[in-house]
Amino acid sequence: MGYRCFEVEEAGGVAHLRMCRPEELNTLVEEFWSELPEIVEGFDAQGNVRAVVVSSTGRHFTAGLDLGVLASGTVDRDAEIGRARANLRMLTLALQETFSSLERARMPVLAAVQGGCVGGGLDFITACDMRYCTADAFFCVQEINIGITADVGTLQRLPKIIPEGIAREMAYTGRRLSAQRALEVGLVNAVYDDHEAMLTDVLAMAREIAERSPLAMWGSKEMLNYVRDHSVADGLNLIATWQSGMFQPGEVMEAMSAKQEKRAPSFPDLLPKPKGL
Repeated sequence: MGYRCFEVEEAGGVAHLRMCRPEELNTLVEEFWSELPEIVEGFDAQGNVRAVVVSSTGRHFTAGLDLGVLASGTVDRDAEIGRARANLRMLTLALQETFSSLERARMPVLAAVQGGCVGGGLDFITACDMRYCTADAFFCVQEINIGITADVGTLQRLPKIIPEGIAREMAYTGRRLSAQRALEVGLVNAVYDDHEAMLTDVLAMAREIAERSPLAMWGSKEMLNYVRDHSVADGLNLIATWQSGMFQPGEVMEAMSAKQEKRAPSFPDLLPKPKGL
């Protein structure tokens, strides 16, 4: 299937989603908001994709939300105000779901950022598991600069990734956070000299992730996401319950045998999701 906003490749358990509208600065147009969850949820449903890399093309990762998306969600001016505002709330929740699909996916999602990662782009990458960038990258909560409170995930996720004071500074001033500063505060895991070097390394890391047990990887992601929003005690209770059903001694034996035999381990894919989920 062809997409307006993405080129998609899949090999060896790794899916690569590349935003492909560089001449338009990869703005998040209307199609983006349906294409991204469709692609990610499709891979998640299949069960054979074990890691996803999201990258972009051109000078910038993305210039952020195309304001036409907001215009498309408006209702008739004569509509009753309560119903009109309720519809706006539904639009916001739908946009949020696009990025929440990245968190819900059973496999890790790695973001590779070059140039500007502005506004909705920051919402995008904060929903990913790990982030990497080139030396020319910068990050910006652009919404505050145009009179909007960011509402698609940045204000909820960013303070869980970087120190709260830095997140507040970004949210209140709209200043750009440089690649080096992003590395210092923990927004990104590494900074690369150029786009090619970044993609080479990030794709290699995704392949390394894909060699691990996908069941154990799913459990690790579930636990990390859960404990981010719950107490340590709650997290310990959940992992005990998870392991009582998901722990598979055979996978441990395979991992140990592969290491001893100096070969890549072989694990079954996750089963496809039941239809309707």
